[in-house]
Amino acid sequence: MKKTLLFLTLLFCTIAFSQEKLEEVKVKANKKGIKKSLSGTANTTVVTSKELLKAACCNLAESFETNPSIDVNFSDALTGTKQIKMLGLTSPYIMITEENIPSVRGASQAYGLSFTPGTWVESIQITKGAGSVVNGYESISGQINTELIKPMKDIPFFLNAYGDSGSRFELNTHFNKQVSDYWATSLFVHGNARVAKNDMNDDGFMDNPLGKQFNIVNRWQYSNPETGWVSFLNLRFMNDEKQTGELNFDPDSDKLTTNYWGSEINTERLDFTSKVGYVFKDMPYQSIGFQNAFTSHNQQSYFGLNQYDIKQQSFYSNLIFNSIISNTMHKFATGLNFTYDKYAEFVNLTDVSRIDNSVGAFFEYTFDDDDKFSYILGGRLDYHNRLGVFFTPRLHVKYNPWDKSVIRFSAGRGKRAANIFAENQNLFASSRVFSVLDTDGKIYGLNPEIAWNYGLSFTQNFMLFGKSADVGFDFYRTDFQNQAVVDVMNSPQQVLFYDLKGKSFANSLQLDFNLEIIKHLNLRTAYKYYDISTDYLSGSFQRPLQAKHRFFGNIEYETHIKEKGKQWKFDYTLNWLGKQQLPNTASNPEQDRLPEFSPSFAVMNAQITRTFSSTFEMYIGGENIGNYRQDKAVLGSDNPFGPTFDTSIVYAPIFGQMYYAGLRFKIK
Repeated sequence: MKKTLLFLTLLFCTIAFSQEKLEEVKVKANKKGIKKSLSGTANTTVVTSKELLKAACCNLAESFETNPSIDVNFSDALTGTKQIKMLGLTSPYIMITEENIPSVRGASQAYGLSFTPGTWVESIQITKGAGSVVNGYESISGQINTELIKPMKDIPFFLNAYGDSGSRFELNTHFNKQVSDYWATSLFVHGNARVAKNDMNDDGFMDNPLGKQFNIVNRWQYSNPETGWVSFLNLRFMNDEKQTGELNFDPDSDKLTTNYWGSEINTERLDFTSKVGYVFKDMPYQSIGFQNAFTSHNQQSYFGLNQYDIKQQSFYSNLIFNSIISNTMHKFATGLNFTYDKYAEFVNLTDVSRIDNSVGAFFEYTFDDDDKFSYILGGRLDYHNRLGVFFTPRLHVKYNPWDKSVIRFSAGRGKRAANIFAENQNLFASSRVFSVLDTDGKIYGLNPEIAWNYGLSFTQNFMLFGKSADVGFDFYRTDFQNQAVVDVMNSPQQVLFYDLKGKSFANSLQLDFNLEIIKHLNLRTAYKYYDISTDYLSGSFQRPLQAKHRFFGNIEYETHIKEKGKQWKFDYTLNWLGKQQLPNTASNPEQDRLPEFSPSFAVMNAQITRTFSSTFEMYIGGENIGNYRQDKAVLGSDNPFGPTFDTSIVYAPIFGQMYYAGLRFKIK
């Protein structure tokens, strides 16, 4: 009740700031927050900065709440970490890049999406199906590329302050300076902290971790249209600390003891990236680019009595040449790339360290008649010291059969080395015993994961009652030739890792309908159906913690813009999830036993933004307004060092209602 009153009070105060009547003015266009092109060959959705402002968007993991293409779930009951899925498959099967350089991979798979603050992001490109061979061979279900704000386009100063009812506070500042006609630099500084313990379900465990993060990046951009040279240089440092567990846990006295159950996850990360490009002066269709990235990622952590430390040092280099064959209808990209990863990894003091390296060459041909038909045919040949020599084909086809419509088809192969411990850290916060059953492979005893992905999509734009609308569907299937199976269906006391012994596939169907109801009032809806099955040792089951049926609805409204940019913005999002297959807990005592399937439920989020001028705005919002919370989020909470303790079976929100408020200030 107190939180509801707080929310209403904040709403009243925000409304009170506006003392003038809203006067109607005409605007030439209403920019969309999510854009889907009818001309692009690949099935790509662009999420703009406008869309990111419709929710709290504290970091990249929280930037997909209003996007139907991506599913967002909590990975466990303790760390507050949000995990994303595309086509029903988790983030390790998605290639995640930052300005087309691989970013969230290896040691950063579990928490890496929370290391990029939302205010840094200029746009996000989401591509369903196998991605481009230019970016690598690991993409299976899709690719997410994040573009950061460019120094040449940035404003001199930006400030964002945020606070919520979960005791999380955040501050973002951007500083930008045009050094010369050709050079510009930006300094992004981010800090966040959660300062109080919350236990809304009264199980004795914190619903969200105490924590703090400091994140700073310095970007330099050089652009000289006279000579054709362009370059970007980025240097970033981040320190992230999390503490979670029982309310009475004190790391100074209880760390790695059985006094109270607790966990600390401390990560320090250093990144340096460079991109240098040259556009030939007399041939603007021809260019050459050279990308390089160095990363040092060091995580020291423990979960109760389980210890997990991983340090990854990586170097990535990609040389790309773009040109045409005869005319601009026939384009191609070709190049070489090299990747080096050194892992110092310890699981309960067992050394599983390794060094991975690969070198590859790629060629991608694009035909585009600028009218109805285009396709991209690509292939790459790679040598990897653990995956061997292999070929990766990719195909994207687009056809416009009639006005305002598009049909797309894609097919491709992906191959990757599964980092089974880094990608499944949520399982350390349990009493499960880890067992790797296979020993013949070169990656923890396992063989590489190999999958084929096929997809078909259709979109039709039209007018309905004089307003713009569109309808579409896409269907994708992923077939695994081999998979590193994470088996939690065999027993609640263990997790098994082994190579796929039978079949594993993922079918994804999405239906979309979007409509401009009246001017400035837009409705976005989607229904998703997933048929995902894996053959485990104990039988064939649906993929655990994956709803077969999901419904998404979003409605947004903006008032007309008054003088000096004054405006109101309203946004409401509904996510409904059907029942989910739960891991096997049948042998647990009754109080620590879960049903075979979870109940269905809905989550509602909303936000109101008041723009007072072109330089200042305030926003308030709420997440999980219906206050739905999972029952029995922590199994065995009364005996966390006993055999039934498990925090990894999370199918719904843990925290309940959460309300937030913030402000944005700019100097242009």
